[in-house]
Amino acid sequence: MTHLILFDDARARTFEPFALSRPVSELRAGGLLIRERWETAFGTPATCAIVSPHLELFEEANTPPPLIAGMVAAGSILVNARCAPALVTTDPDADVWECEGRVAAVRCTTPVDASHLAAPDFDLATLVAGGTARRSNIQGWWLDHVWDLIRFLPDMLRADVAATAPGVHRAAHEAHVLGNGDVVIEDGALIEPHVVFDTSAGPVLVRRGATIAAFTRLVGPCIVGAGSAVLGGKVSGSSIGDVCRVHGEVSATIFVGHANKGHDGFVGHSILGRWTNLGASTVTSNLKNTYGSVNLWTPSGVTDTGMQFLGSLLGDHAKTAIGTRLTTGGVVGAGANVVADGFIAKVVAPFSWGSGSDDRVYDLEKFLDVAGRVMSRRHVELDAKGREHLTRVYNRRWRTAS
Repeated sequence: MTHLILFDDARARTFEPFALSRPVSELRAGGLLIRERWETAFGTPATCAIVSPHLELFEEANTPPPLIAGMVAAGSILVNARCAPALVTTDPDADVWECEGRVAAVRCTTPVDASHLAAPDFDLATLVAGGTARRSNIQGWWLDHVWDLIRFLPDMLRADVAATAPGVHRAAHEAHVLGNGDVVIEDGALIEPHVVFDTSAGPVLVRRGATIAAFTRLVGPCIVGAGSAVLGGKVSGSSIGDVCRVHGEVSATIFVGHANKGHDGFVGHSILGRWTNLGASTVTSNLKNTYGSVNLWTPSGVTDTGMQFLGSLLGDHAKTAIGTRLTTGGVVGAGANVVADGFIAKVVAPFSWGSGSDDRVYDLEKFLDVAGRVMSRRHVELDAKGREHLTRVYNRRWRTAS
């Protein structure tokens, strides 16, 4: 059996506010997690993921075990988690898989030390066995920056609906369909009366077990994940992960999974980590008054993203109070509990308590107790291993001045 191994390279490990608490391969790119995209491409589950040492205990449903140290066996296929392949089958007999002229995956001809893969100058191309390697081109998108998940979202969603749909089914007669695009509804999804599907700009996919409540307008390209509920309002150009609750106006936003925006308030061009919860009337700004390019904080400093539209990135377990206003190009770290009058700080450090403008920190035991209660409401247990993982994340938290 071929071993499929994902790895976060040095750049992937800077994709904050998410890299603190999860591998980049467990981020949602388009309609699927990056890991799921690679598993689809090769037709086999991932064997393990080479990640930052503090993520050694990371575990979620169907995730492969993390690998921190040790040897990657010869014959294994190493894939760069910053490449999000299109959902098509690759050539299984190749030795090297290139995307846009860059090596995205390689079959190891000799054992490889996993600890060497995070070196700043490491490149998969160094593992290519000279001119004898059999090469294959794959379609996909390179994620050179964390905001590329938003940059490429429309194209990914259009391609993903076409590739994953088991068959095209028009919406039930109670719903209104605008445009000539496809509406794909998987078995087990519930579409209430008075739902509008607008396919003028792209298709819509509603996955099994999802619910679309009355008086919802879904604007394609858009995917609603398994077990999620859209409870009214307008959701456009977005990827709603599994078991989410969404209401109000949402545009060009990614919900990694198990995230809640259950009330009114606009969220646009943003990413919500797993277990994120937005209080009622939380609003994001996704466009500067100058209409200029948005700057975003990164661990190496503030960077011009080159994007005119960019909202906020919220890490796992981040929460906002009612009426919270998030700035254009905002970053909210994992575990932060945002409470503020007016706009919060542009960057809120992980596990902060308040607006991000002071040094108050969430008490670890209180955070773990709350996280356990939140997860149990979705029938997910925060066990001892999960608590230890979050404790390590807490102890590795970064400061906004870094």
